Amino acid sequence: MCVLCGESVLQIHWTDRKRTTGAAASSGSEPRERHRRIRLANRVLAYYGLKVEDWNGVKFIVRDKKGRSEIVQDLGGLWAQAEKLAGRPLDPLDPGLNAYLNGAGD
Repeated sequence: MCVLCGESVLQIHWTDRKRTTGAAASSGSEPRERHRRIRLANRVLAYYGLKVEDWNGVKFIVRDKKGRSEIVQDLGGLWAQAEKLAGRPLDPLDPGLNAYLNGAGD
């Protein structure tokens, strides 16, 4: 348990685990992977008027366009907080989202 924030520091989400083998284990690849995941999440969140940012490489901040924000521990907790800020469920099968993602592809 973190003495500053009161959150569990022993439970690490699978997206934040350090890789010990392969090319991904090389120095500097973990921050790149973290930022790549943030870019992908932001493509989805943009449809709902939200944005997620890295917070010191240990947490995330999800924001809406009204200036409200929520701190999330990991990407697993991101979607629940994003739904709270959006005020509606984030449906990955929403035809509007799929059309948006197909049009916003890179």
